[in-house]
Amino acid sequence: VRLVESGGGSVQSGGSLRLSCTASGVTGTSDCMAWFRQVPGKAREGVASIDGYGGSYYANSVKDRFTISQDNAKHTLYLQLNSLSPEDTARYYCAAYFDNPGRDCRVTVLGNFVEFMDYWGNGTLVTISS
Repeated sequence: VRLVESGGGSVQSGGSLRLSCTASGVTGTSDCMAWFRQVPGKAREGVASIDGYGGSYYANSVKDRFTISQDNAKHTLYLQLNSLSPEDTARYYCAAYFDNPGRDCRVTVLGNFVEFMDYWGNGTLVTISS
């Protein structure tokens, strides 16, 4: 499985971006797909996730501003980022795991259990200026 992110860039505070993550080599439905972000010197943190039942979950810091969605036919995961602030500046990573329906996607992502995400993209940089 290969994950490739796109859509990052530089915008002013209050602006919006839409990130995409295209998966290849997928033979089934994921049990969890998610977005994480990381700034230099800090740990990677979970931002949002979708589980195998279509349930979506968000970190408190992005709730009501970010929206995660997926197009299964296109094997693509999206993250709509609205009302951006400089605190959202980070490299955003797409991640996923498969064949583990017993693992709690919400807890894994929002608890920052990065070691339990099996596949990662290389990230896309989001920079917000004030």
